[in-house]
Amino acid sequence: MDKKAREVLESQKFKSLVVKKWTISYVLLALLFIVYYGYIFLIALNKSALAIKVGQYTNIGLILGVLVIVAAWILTAYYVWWANNTYDKEVEELKKML
Repeated sequence: MDKKAREVLESQKFKSLVVKKWTISYVLLALLFIVYYGYIFLIALNKSALAIKVGQYTNIGLILGVLVIVAAWILTAYYVWWANNTYDKEVEELKKML
């Protein structure tokens, strides 16, 4: 590994970027787990609540299932937005240091 690359890897800017990336990843992962496993636990512990009719053809369980999928899309979209607007710019700054 050349000297410039080693300097970048040891720089505070690089270390800060790594911490930011892992922090945002773990926070979004935790949110997704809470939503998904919350839904699964609700199914396991209170099926009758999910069977409550909403309208003629649907129930709360179906609506909540769709909301779990939508929540995953929203979390993914947020990560993509963050990566494109923050992370990628900082990576480019680090590349310029090489």
